Amino acid sequence: MENLSFLPGSPLPAGAAVYCDGVNFSVFSRHAFSVTLDIFAKSEDSAPCCSYTFDPQTNKTGDIWHVFVKGLPKNALYLYRVDGPFAPYEGMRFNAGNYLLDPYSQGLANTESFSGNFSTQTPPPHIDGDLAFLTKQSPAHFPKCIAVAHDDFDWQGDHPLNYPLKDCIIYEAHVKGLSCHPNAPQQHKGTYQGIIDTIPYLKELGITSLELLPIQEFNAHELTRINPRTGMVLKNYWGYSTIAFFAPKSSYASDREGIGAVFEFKRMVRELHKNGIEVILDIVFNHTAEGSEFEPTLSFRGLDNTIYYILEDNARYYRNYSGCGNTFNCNHPIVQTFILDCLRYWVIEMHVDGFRFDLGSILGRDQKGKLMDNPPTLEHIAEDPILRKTKIIAEAWDAGGAYQVGNFPGGRWAEWNDRFRDDVRLFWRGDSSHARELATRVTGSADLYSGNGRKPFHSINFVTSHDGFTLYDLLSYDRKHNEENGEDNRDGTDFNCSYNNGFEGKTENTRIETLRKQKAKNILLTLILSLGTPMLTAGDEVLRTQRGNNNPYCQDNEISWFDWSLTQSNADILTFVKKLIRLRKQHPAFLRSEFLTGTQSGDRRKQDISWYDAQGNTPDWNQPSSFLAYFLDGSAAETRAECDDNSFYIILNGGSLDVTATICPPPQGKHWYRLIDTSYPAGEDFTDPEQAPLSENQQKYVVLAATAVVLILK
Repeated sequence: MENLSFLPGSPLPAGAAVYCDGVNFSVFSRHAFSVTLDIFAKSEDSAPCCSYTFDPQTNKTGDIWHVFVKGLPKNALYLYRVDGPFAPYEGMRFNAGNYLLDPYSQGLANTESFSGNFSTQTPPPHIDGDLAFLTKQSPAHFPKCIAVAHDDFDWQGDHPLNYPLKDCIIYEAHVKGLSCHPNAPQQHKGTYQGIIDTIPYLKELGITSLELLPIQEFNAHELTRINPRTGMVLKNYWGYSTIAFFAPKSSYASDREGIGAVFEFKRMVRELHKNGIEVILDIVFNHTAEGSEFEPTLSFRGLDNTIYYILEDNARYYRNYSGCGNTFNCNHPIVQTFILDCLRYWVIEMHVDGFRFDLGSILGRDQKGKLMDNPPTLEHIAEDPILRKTKIIAEAWDAGGAYQVGNFPGGRWAEWNDRFRDDVRLFWRGDSSHARELATRVTGSADLYSGNGRKPFHSINFVTSHDGFTLYDLLSYDRKHNEENGEDNRDGTDFNCSYNNGFEGKTENTRIETLRKQKAKNILLTLILSLGTPMLTAGDEVLRTQRGNNNPYCQDNEISWFDWSLTQSNADILTFVKKLIRLRKQHPAFLRSEFLTGTQSGDRRKQDISWYDAQGNTPDWNQPSSFLAYFLDGSAAETRAECDDNSFYIILNGGSLDVTATICPPPQGKHWYRLIDTSYPAGEDFTDPEQAPLSENQQKYVVLAATAVVLILK
């Protein structure tokens, strides 16, 4: 490039800031001796067309190295090289021969060639391989950072939707897995544009919030294992291995050359918002793709290893609370600033509505790895004025033994409630000891959230997620079948709380398949009608299978993809879910923002919730039972809605025997109507509230084995 001039520049903003007359570059490194900016003409170039070594007298403010390159156009490609001490036992791993990504880069180019020698799973040549000082690498097969200019995009007045959490129904999905839509043009499959093509389906389903598995740039080619069935090299499909936190993954764009991903992602968000659907991002601040000391340096390690990572006392090694080789030093002030800058960027510039924090407990560890009572990073995220209406959802545990469900610090955080997951699974598996636990879960998990000022909606209720069995597999497999992951079935949890209902895997036995469908309806009903915020995993509404694989992180194929043919073959379950979602939205009784107390309000004779055993008496909670029934008062005095709602009587029979249940008598002038009975065939199992048939017996109801019943009072 010609006619470039290098000026002192500014330390702020961090990263590459594009102006009409050039680009300002700013990067942090406290312990570096020197920093070099390399500018490339093309993404596949093996050498820079221009380089500039920063003058520490004029191009450095504190620990920030900066330069303004006058005449450099927008979308310019660049990398850094940083020199400093190479002293692994002291945690220093500088190497001027390594090309480094800018942590603040908002787009990457040439990512599809990011494999081979840069695989983060390449085994070390010997036990001390990390102590070797490597010679200069070629950047030809290394991604290039893009100096992104955002002023070319028309948001058309869009802004984050910021629905109240109590009104949300979250749908967890993978960009590629969901967007392999049969009606989408071939070039749209597996892309952000492909997600736009699914909007009519998502709207009809009724979900409010689309939670996407990681879309920040990651190396899909980091694995070296082979699928033993197909002989194909496995890929990192899920994406929990971030290399650029500000950059949307370029391979998810129809135009895969870097800058296209930024604008296609924005279009996806804009179109989802136009159709009333929020966007929540699954974000991975607990570790980075640089892995352990044996794996390649990509960015943070080469910029300032001791700042960005939690190291062992022998600083050669990383503390591994993530289970992925390293742990991001989230409560170091520099890293905290980076995290906050990243979250603000996705909200301000990309208009996302919320975040789910993978292994969120790591964000509560101090610089030595100990859990903190008041972690500054978590508190700052919760209190940040820009993020104040942004949804923040924690996976409240980590691989280092932290488990904080119900006790996650930071105030307004919502949490994935795995206690809900396990108790619902065990009850509908038929375990007779879980009625009491289920009663707590369906009413918002007050045991977890009422004592610290949080509300029922802070419980993100789920029964399945990307991590584990699908709903169909939960009812079809007694054990995991992860052989295709190439780890001899050692990976993935063995604690699944599953039951195959008489046959391992899919079967032609119609009795077994019918029972599985009935139990699936039971679980879906429990999930969607419980107090709290329900999260549905993409494909469960049509009983998608992963063939018993409960850890398909490396399966970029039909095991993981949404099978759209199931929308036809399992249309009955899909219709059932649509009706459940519509029922939840229409009735304030299911949308309470306060915990149920079992007490009366005002002059009401009925309590806000009343519990019953099969004989119509108050249950003995100390006795094991697989039966649970409750009256849910829909009066405005209880729901705090503008007008009275219907009341409901919900009966859950998780046992293997039919039960003739005594139901509480309706008030004078009103009657119980059968709204849902999951033992009925499709078309009769869920009637419209206006057309619900009168219950033949207002005192008794025969609840078949493994059945859920909902009566509506009218």
